[in-house]
Amino acid sequence: MGSRWSRGASETPERRGEGWTGRGWTLSLKRSKPIIGIVGTIGAGKSAVAGLLAELGAGVIDSDAAAHEVLQEEDVRGTLVHWWGPRVCPDGQTVDRSVVASIVFADPEQLRRLEGLLYPRIAERRDAQAARFEQDAAIRAIVLDAPKLIEAGLDNQCDAIVLVDADRNRRLQRLAASRGWTEADLLARERWQISVDEKRAKADEVIINDADVSALRPVVRAAFERILGTFHRGRPDQVHA
Repeated sequence: MGSRWSRGASETPERRGEGWTGRGWTLSLKRSKPIIGIVGTIGAGKSAVAGLLAELGAGVIDSDAAAHEVLQEEDVRGTLVHWWGPRVCPDGQTVDRSVVASIVFADPEQLRRLEGLLYPRIAERRDAQAARFEQDAAIRAIVLDAPKLIEAGLDNQCDAIVLVDADRNRRLQRLAASRGWTEADLLARERWQISVDEKRAKADEVIINDADVSALRPVVRAAFERILGTFHRGRPDQVHA
């Protein structure tokens, strides 16, 4: 896990893949708490793991929630209507995310277009929230929950990567219950993410979420304590002193 620091204290990732090369974070050798990136297979329960980490004292940056907020900004709504017509915002006030999804997951160029619009705004929120968490003495670690964390190069900004995985049938059951997805819906979205094997190769901790939250909680706690222990034993300001 400590090897992530060998990439350099101010490296900015360039592996964007979505047509946008945002500024990313500048790592500080004086940070007092680790940044933990969460990746996972769709429907595995990344949000559940993030919630348990929050219970343990982590500050969670939810990029998906930030994307929802950005989609409702007036100028963003106006841009989407200009691109794709009033169907994306039928009431003039709220973007219909299901319509947007049907457009972008059928056309790679439209997906890149959308990400180019949203990602810089999401990055601003992420950076501001990370700075607040770093200054908050009650926060033990900063957790980044982003749908395409590795694809965007944000894994280079993390001290540890946690992979959340689950049996495919269980994931399909969860997605059907929570989002009404079919297997075809899952496959359509999986096409735009790297494979679980690639995610596993990047991971410092792997959490299998095939049971309920009572079984998940001690697994998350153990992984969190290992990450904290490794970070504080090899603090960059101490290593490079």
